Amino acid sequence: MEFTLKTFIFYGFALMTVASALIVVTVRNIVHAAFSLMVTLFGVAGLYVFLQADFLAATQVIVYVGGILVLILFGVMMTSERFDMPIQVKGHIERGQLLLGGVIALALLMLLLTVIANTPAWKNLTDDGTELPPTTERIGELILNGPFLLPFEVVSVLLLVALIGAALISRKEVRD
Repeated sequence: MEFTLKTFIFYGFALMTVASALIVVTVRNIVHAAFSLMVTLFGVAGLYVFLQADFLAATQVIVYVGGILVLILFGVMMTSERFDMPIQVKGHIERGQLLLGGVIALALLMLLLTVIANTPAWKNLTDDGTELPPTTERIGELILNGPFLLPFEVVSVLLLVALIGAALISRKEVRD
């Protein structure tokens, strides 16, 4: 296997994604978990770039990293006056539960590795050997010039109404 800069960057993104995902599920501080989730989602966006799914990568960064995760962080920080809010587990985990969870996780890992090993290499080529164009241009044309313009605008107005409603509900002043 030849290591080029592209493979080095790919393995860097994969390692960053897996490591930060492990931090998300093992850390006890909820703010640290949210920041690790941001790194995980950014790593997934980088992996989308390697799959040549440029629209998915941009959507991952804009919607998940830029929108939802910031919303989670603001929600955590605004509802708690302490920033070091530990995640507490009620009771303790019994040895049998830990063993069962480990066996199930190992079985899922083996299943995933089997699927990866048996999946043929995917090339971004058409049947005649020419490379496919980026997906972003075609999706933009379908949304803004095609039959999806009206549903796109309806959803945007619905989200705006939901945002205004959430702002009104969360106001702290007392109503008469």
